[in-house]
Amino acid sequence: MKNTDMKMHVRGRSLFIDDIPTPANLLHAVLFTSPVAKGTIKRLDVAAARKAKNVAAVFTHLDVPGKNQIGHIIEDQPFLAEDELMYIGQPIALVVAETRRAARAACKLIELEVEPGEPVFDPREAYRRGLIHGKKRIQVSGDTEQAFKECRHVIEGSTASGPQEHYYFETHRALALPVEDDTLKVIASSQSPGAYHHHIAEILDIPQHKIELEIRRMGGAFGGKESTAVWVVAPAFAARLLDRPVKLILDRNDDIATSGKRHAYVFDYKIGLDAEGHILAYEVDFYQQAGGCADISLPVLGRSFLHSTSAYNIPNVKITAVSCKTNVPPNNAFRGFGVPQAVFSMEAALFHAAEETGLDLEEIKFKNLLRDGDTLPYGMRLEQTDGVRCWETLDKRVDIKKKLEECEQFNREHDDRKRAAAVQPVCFGISFTQTTLNQAGCLVNIYLDGSVAVSTGAVEMGQGVYSKIALIAADALGIPNHRVRMEATNTTRVPNASPTSASTGADLNGMATQYACRELVERLKAFAITRFKHDNPRDISIQDGEVHLMSARTGYTWEELIRDAYSARVDLSCHAFYATPGVYLDPVKEKGRPYAYYAYGASLTEVEVDCLRGTYEILGIDIVHDVGKSLSPEIDRGQIEGGVIQGIGWATIEQIRYGDDGRMLTAVNSYKIPDLKFVPKRFNIHILENASNPYAVCNSKAVGEPPYIHGIGSYFAILRALRSVRKDKPAPSLPLTPEKVFMYLHG
Repeated sequence: MKNTDMKMHVRGRSLFIDDIPTPANLLHAVLFTSPVAKGTIKRLDVAAARKAKNVAAVFTHLDVPGKNQIGHIIEDQPFLAEDELMYIGQPIALVVAETRRAARAACKLIELEVEPGEPVFDPREAYRRGLIHGKKRIQVSGDTEQAFKECRHVIEGSTASGPQEHYYFETHRALALPVEDDTLKVIASSQSPGAYHHHIAEILDIPQHKIELEIRRMGGAFGGKESTAVWVVAPAFAARLLDRPVKLILDRNDDIATSGKRHAYVFDYKIGLDAEGHILAYEVDFYQQAGGCADISLPVLGRSFLHSTSAYNIPNVKITAVSCKTNVPPNNAFRGFGVPQAVFSMEAALFHAAEETGLDLEEIKFKNLLRDGDTLPYGMRLEQTDGVRCWETLDKRVDIKKKLEECEQFNREHDDRKRAAAVQPVCFGISFTQTTLNQAGCLVNIYLDGSVAVSTGAVEMGQGVYSKIALIAADALGIPNHRVRMEATNTTRVPNASPTSASTGADLNGMATQYACRELVERLKAFAITRFKHDNPRDISIQDGEVHLMSARTGYTWEELIRDAYSARVDLSCHAFYATPGVYLDPVKEKGRPYAYYAYGASLTEVEVDCLRGTYEILGIDIVHDVGKSLSPEIDRGQIEGGVIQGIGWATIEQIRYGDDGRMLTAVNSYKIPDLKFVPKRFNIHILENASNPYAVCNSKAVGEPPYIHGIGSYFAILRALRSVRKDKPAPSLPLTPEKVFMYLHG
């Protein structure tokens, strides 16, 4: 497509916030933050900082004209701390100066006295002390107590998964510009135009129509820019109070130290199987490392809760989930949104069960895969499941049994190196579990020359959602792709937009776009029949930019049609709205249909471990993934590749460390993410054929998050290789870093 983000990225022509020319009177904002993980402010003196050279202002919570609150779900997160400090990096004051250097220097002049408290960093300990966000959630399906009595094998264990840094290219930043009529324009790197728009208005105590929030694109987000609004609210707040443009940018280390991560979890599980390997019962307790404020932790925990059984049919289930209030920065959304943690726990329980019983792990998995007619623990009955078909297609392509046998043969012949493979199935629900968010609007404008502009609430962050929506619009209008342009996401064109997350960006906004375009086509067809003196609009169609009558070309072009329709005073603009039908979840009974549909997949990951050094190599990964009828195979393939590599990173080399005082020890020079050399040389992706999906636009399926789950297979492949050497130690927690591998083998 002409002028898509992809082509502009390659040419270096895409504009990000730092590329926008700024006024000469621009100010720079820097946050003064908490140096302790828990405490109470006894004295805060900003007088010296206010008098510092080139400083325009120093703001505290006393200067906030509206509600000093940016809590996303629960109002427990002050914009600027008032008295209680809950984590290192919590904003206390906002320094605004002529330069960032001056603002940083002024921060050092702020005097702060804190009465320290006793921080808690362990989720179990927080739970024992009653430090939780929201309430404990319990889901029961069947009777696990009775089922365990009937099981041939009952296995119990514990495991844990660690946090993960988003490491987007573009750190948190925003530019706020006062404009005419006492209004404010904010250009942000944010996934949540609707929510952030609302937060800015509340903080400033002004109506939302006084604020224009625009998001052209982001240099990555992965969920990390969905909920914590402080870095967008702060420059908007300062710009309004000072009536000058204000910009805030986090450098990489500040971003890592103060922003939320993927939630770490601790799990206790109990699983029961019969003699043939059918899973009869499963119980799991989720302890979520939420951080000092609730932020978006409760919805993340909810999605873990709803994916506790992963891709398997288990008739008797008891799930307990609790969000633990710990003194680290509030953790937030990350690609997968709690699902990877739940899947890891399930897979760990199955791996443990296979070891204890001697049953074949792959046979257990395949035997228990979800099939049509199965019912999930929350009462949703499945149809059009493709999990088994994905597994069988994978088996035909790679011969799973043969691959496992080849690894065993290699291990018999080598003492210093060991190989192993793991099969990872995927079942990922698509929709916001907060039903309200399953809505989207779209504005389509057709101009006199036949060009088309589309505005939606979807935010482009590198995932190709603009390109997909433009393709949907062109297809619905029957015109060439180059005639369609996507406008920047802007609250003045599409208000109250849901966040671009949960893999719903193309689903929701694409459907709203299709609705708007179809309405415009109906108007144009009703006009066109008058030109051809025909009485049935159904006989008119628009294909490849030309009007067809009774399926025959007429020579009447799209451009001529638009020009004549305008002359006849036909409305060439349309706003449409879409709300996902039939989704709901009873919060009391924990039953319902929270997802419109599911995405499926299966993959085989093969690894080789150097038993002397503890290092390993991902030899290859073969994937079969279900994307329905793809909107763009090129984009979908790229999303699968990116998701898998990011999942492998979480499962293997990405490790974050905190000090005993809660301070982030990991910085940009010590955090390892997968690079090109880490990507497996054999990386085969097969899009499941003959797949469809009546519950999403153009029969497609979401593809942003589900492929991430394939990456978890790398952990279990490495673990299986380690178990071929020794089995006398408990399995390490995730991530399974080379250091952990070395200590497992030699420590």
